[in-house]
Amino acid sequence: MSRMIDEHRGAFGVEPICRELQIAPSTYYAVKARQAAPSERAVRDDELASRIREVHEKNLACMACARCGGS
Repeated sequence: MSRMIDEHRGAFGVEPICRELQIAPSTYYAVKARQAAPSERAVRDDELASRIREVHEKNLACMACARCGGS
């Protein structure tokens, strides 16, 4: 949603686009604020997701091998 508004805000403005989409302009601005300065939780979640992917790949992308018949 915010990407589409960003693409067209120069031609139409944020408020008219939001009116057509039937969302409050404050919703758009809140999304942009979160993107500009993510919360500590969001930053930590991204770090953990990267670490989880790394560990998963190091384990040959095998999850719960004992449960799927592996040794």
